[in-house]
Amino acid sequence: MERPNTTAARRRGARFPAAIAALLAAGLAVTGCGANGEHASADRGVNGGGRTAPVAPDGGRAGTAAPGEGEQRSPVPAPDYLSTFALDVDTASYGYARRALAEGRLPEPATVRPEEFVNSFRPDYPRPADNGFSVTVDGARTGRDGWSLVRVGLATRGADRAAERPPAALTFVVDVSGSMDEPGRLDLVKESLVLLTSRLRDDDSIALVTFSAEAETLLPMTRVGAGRTRIEEVVKSLGTSSSTNVEAGVRTGYDVAVAGHREGATNRVVLLSDALANTGATEAETILARIEEERRAYGITLFGVGVGSEYGDAFMEKLADKGDGQTTYVANSAQARKVFVDQLPAHVELRARDAKAQVAFDRRTVEKFRLVGYENREVADEDFRDDRVDGGEIGAGHTVTALYAVKTRPGVTGQVATATVRWLDPQTRAPRERSGSVATGALTADIWGEGHDSLQLTAITAYFADALRGGDLPGAPGLTALTNRAGAIADRSGSAVVGELTDALRQAGGLLGPREGEGEGPSGEGELRSGDPYS
Repeated sequence: MERPNTTAARRRGARFPAAIAALLAAGLAVTGCGANGEHASADRGVNGGGRTAPVAPDGGRAGTAAPGEGEQRSPVPAPDYLSTFALDVDTASYGYARRALAEGRLPEPATVRPEEFVNSFRPDYPRPADNGFSVTVDGARTGRDGWSLVRVGLATRGADRAAERPPAALTFVVDVSGSMDEPGRLDLVKESLVLLTSRLRDDDSIALVTFSAEAETLLPMTRVGAGRTRIEEVVKSLGTSSSTNVEAGVRTGYDVAVAGHREGATNRVVLLSDALANTGATEAETILARIEEERRAYGITLFGVGVGSEYGDAFMEKLADKGDGQTTYVANSAQARKVFVDQLPAHVELRARDAKAQVAFDRRTVEKFRLVGYENREVADEDFRDDRVDGGEIGAGHTVTALYAVKTRPGVTGQVATATVRWLDPQTRAPRERSGSVATGALTADIWGEGHDSLQLTAITAYFADALRGGDLPGAPGLTALTNRAGAIADRSGSAVVGELTDALRQAGGLLGPREGEGEGPSGEGELRSGDPYS
């Protein structure tokens, strides 16, 4: 299938039809090989984007009629062996799915994004000593007709709380509409903001905008050191009002952020809402131009925090995508603490700007492949080294995982894939790249055999998301087996977040009912490494 040659498809927010979004494949391998090597910018890529690459048995083009077989058909483009996408650390899809399942209902398939399930867990990838990324590539076979799962793992250096960092200028845009009066919405937002204020540094700044039918600026940009008490008083005074005019809130929020813009600081708008717009412009597209304008002119990015049992997932995601930011979802105090005490401070300390990944598959060993998720993060292959094309902003201590279903050619050995990540240094904006690779020898083990628990956990979360979307990843063992395997990892690790995953799998199994392949128990789980790499 040809890559769409449109402006939209060249940007990370481009979406594909549901048929393309459907997943092919899967299988993971236990031991892997990761290689790091920094290299300078090289040639541009070729057409692509990670779609399945059809190949004729002789390795040539597929779909062209041979001489003498009747009318000549139009030739099919040469197989595409590149996959390029903007990095993504969103987790809202997984958080909202867990909330829905806990309430006894299945999430809408359109809200299930597998990469956000996978990236809700932090594997123990090596960390680099500098800004940018380490690159780890590993995988294992699924046991189905030559299919394997290949995992590309990227990690940034953690935050040093004692070290200097640029100050933060954060404009909070808080939804105070009537729908936010439900327990677990505005009360959770207020608790979260008080928590965050207590953790920010004296030289950081906060502004506060609220919106219902109209928007109101309750607090202009204020230094935390002298204004900490005042900030907490304003937050605690928040109460709900009438309808939800997200347009007014975002517009006013960006006005305040621009007025309080601090040169050299991390300038960010933080939108806290159930994103159920019903007044003003209720479609994300009408707000997107303003968000993009301020991002380009001032470097102001958007961090979306979703709340509520009813949540406008697609609406919030579009806003964050255009604002070069991320989304997450909170349903309780523990999750709010994780987001506002752990995650948001990490977003303040950037490690990479406009980060993209490109994975090159070796056509001599690979028959076809498919990236699991990331449909709305695709970047045209030739734009990988075009630094004018948006990527993702990645903070301190983040990990990003991309999972591929890969079918290798029978009996062929050699290199399978080389993954390259490209980013701009957050201070100098100089481009940097690093790469890692994996060969067929690393894909011989069974994903469910003895080995690396974090790789199995990646497989479990990907298969879980695929089941909720109604997909059919090769090698899927069924929800009962996934539940048992997640439970075994939770028992070995003592990880609370893996325990929550186990509960969500069990709830999904009860709602979806038995399916083909159910009933397989865990087999051959390996020993967990010391510590809890998943929280």
